[in-house]
Amino acid sequence: MNKRRICVVVTARPSYSRIKTALTAIQEHPDLELQLVIAGSALLDRYGNAVDFIEKDGFPIAAKVFMILEGENPTTMAKTTGLGVMELTNVFYNLKPDAVITIADRFETIATSIAAAYQNIPLVHVQGGEITGSIDEKVRHSNTKLADLHLVSSEDARERVMKLGEDPEKVFNTGCPSIDLAKSISKTPELDFDPIKKYGGVGADLDWKKGYVVVMQHPVTTEYKESKKHVTETLKAIKALNYPTFWFWPNVDAGSDGTSNAIRTFRELEKPENIHFFKNMDPLDFLKLLKNAKALIGNSSAGLRECSYLGVPVVNIGNRQHRRSRGENVTDVDYKEEQIYEATRDAIAREHFPSSEIYGSGNAGEKIAEILATIDLTFSKTITY
Repeated sequence: MNKRRICVVVTARPSYSRIKTALTAIQEHPDLELQLVIAGSALLDRYGNAVDFIEKDGFPIAAKVFMILEGENPTTMAKTTGLGVMELTNVFYNLKPDAVITIADRFETIATSIAAAYQNIPLVHVQGGEITGSIDEKVRHSNTKLADLHLVSSEDARERVMKLGEDPEKVFNTGCPSIDLAKSISKTPELDFDPIKKYGGVGADLDWKKGYVVVMQHPVTTEYKESKKHVTETLKAIKALNYPTFWFWPNVDAGSDGTSNAIRTFRELEKPENIHFFKNMDPLDFLKLLKNAKALIGNSSAGLRECSYLGVPVVNIGNRQHRRSRGENVTDVDYKEEQIYEATRDAIAREHFPSSEIYGSGNAGEKIAEILATIDLTFSKTITY
């Protein structure tokens, strides 16, 4: 029997950690062949150059697709998506996969879905069915409607995909592969490396061993003109807190130039002595950093996914994760310095929370590979009501 060729498209830094264990399980499955395509900001140094970590982990890359247009605004997002459709169409035509996997909800992922669906290639959507608001939600549900097979991360998401009219026999709650990574580091959770020595970055040389927080704040695409103002409130709160902080640069979205400019300006004018900035980290190192942090501050989905499993307190700012399922570890605040300051101070003072399994128990990668190896792959479907 010929192996099924499974083409996985990774378009951004966070997408890699969201799919890494599934890549391993697909690669190791006797009935599957992995075709890995790296595209978008995952190839760019200014956004962390995730491709370096992917190659270091030993995954062979079948194709690289450079498709990001400069500008970080809604117009360049739309043009980037169009360019992605054109380039990925050629990639799929040449690779001739038996199925294509698109991941989650970033704006570029709709290009993967269109390029596969229009060529009658069965499309698999991982992490559909969640709700957050903004353009991400429109893209996520559009991916769902284009997809033939749905591998969701929670029971809430499974129910929602079926309510969208998808065949229950093609909707599986596998859990999120990023929880697999969180489970693996929970066995040896100690922070066994110096983040600054290992990853460099810029900013203060922190005395972090007695405690630190992590910040990840991305622009909200529907509020992109306010991104500079939003992140400045967080910067002021973190500086006033005067607590060791590891801060990660934003994703490539509309408004990321405003977020980045605000960080650079604040760093140069205010010279905060308690903040060190990074572009990226190996996924396992990043999770160890989170596990040992007093809190995660910002609006990253890692606060709701990995941190729920790890029990790390989270200060979730603004609307980016609006209505997404969350554990008791999350405190929601507005884009206001005082609220961010108070919530972060409270998070530092408390113990970690019990582990939550709302996004899985740590075996999603193996489940995904087994489903892909055994299910009837089709590119047509009947909508149920």
